[in-house]
Amino acid sequence: MAEHLYLHVPFCKSICYYCDFCHVAYNEKTADRWLNALEEEFSLRTFSKNLKTIYIGGGTPSSLDEERLERVLRLLVPYQSEVEEYTIEVNPETLTKEKAALFAKYGINRISMGLQTSNDKLLSAIGRRHTFADVKEAMRLLHDAGITNISLDIMYGLPGQDLVSVKKSVKDAIDLNPKHISLYSLTIEENSVFGKHGVQPCDSDLEADMYDWIVETLPQYGYRQYEISNFALPGYESLHNKAYWYYKDFYGVSCGASGKEEHKRYDNTANIMEYCDDPLLKDEIVLTKEDEAFEMIMMSLRLVEGLDLKRYEQLTGESFDVHYGEKSALLMEEGLLEKSDDHVRATKYGMKILNSVLVALMDD
Repeated sequence: MAEHLYLHVPFCKSICYYCDFCHVAYNEKTADRWLNALEEEFSLRTFSKNLKTIYIGGGTPSSLDEERLERVLRLLVPYQSEVEEYTIEVNPETLTKEKAALFAKYGINRISMGLQTSNDKLLSAIGRRHTFADVKEAMRLLHDAGITNISLDIMYGLPGQDLVSVKKSVKDAIDLNPKHISLYSLTIEENSVFGKHGVQPCDSDLEADMYDWIVETLPQYGYRQYEISNFALPGYESLHNKAYWYYKDFYGVSCGASGKEEHKRYDNTANIMEYCDDPLLKDEIVLTKEDEAFEMIMMSLRLVEGLDLKRYEQLTGESFDVHYGEKSALLMEEGLLEKSDDHVRATKYGMKILNSVLVALMDD
């Protein structure tokens, strides 16, 4: 059975202009209907009692009030006795002293918080409802509650953002001493507010310069890059996200969540009203060996350590070289891939153009 569980909270107090995740504006009536359906889903499904990680994402889980948050957290108690990492996503302006205490009470030991930028004008321009001062206050509340394993999200490539602004945001983030930093380049999604208004991200060369500067700078402050967009102090890599990149099975719970179990991938309905009527409604795909091989390579090469060739052979029943030996050899000659310690990994340059490397490796 899977050892990892993701639970999606589909509510937000406000909608960020770049976001097209499954979310609805928070109101108590809809939240109560969703909670009733969530409780029904837990009663109808079977989850492992030996979970290693739990991740509550969204949406904005911290947009729920204390009473409704506790209803969610109580549902997970039977499954968390062996959990090593228990994460919840937080938006700074929605965190209170009481919510921080509630997180600690229920054993949450990791917070993923959306900083995005320390420039308050840029925050407003992308639809965020917090200021950098709110981030600092949220960090204080969490530390006071005894939760110090905090990851901060930083965005780059925003409209109107320049390299000076990115440098300041990164250094402001480092000054807060998070244990983990995740990077996100702005992608304009068709159904987002930006997409509907034709907003364009910054110049691609400038975006590349931003990424390069961040990748070079964070290790100077002790943050080791372990995945294409993720950096951590020693011992603080995200166990839950590594489960995705290692291509392990995981449960997806609630509307808008996806999961992978027993060679099947599924997407729960993203329509909250459909979910409230039928919390088991989902689309399911049976994965072939070819599907799994493709997806495992695609996910694992995002990691600095790369693809574990022994695990690949265990999953697919054949050596990596059977289908990819010739192409990978050419990419190694070009300095884009390397092989050592039973792993195939992207080189430093290969990581920068990983999408092109993946196309060259797996395109028939």
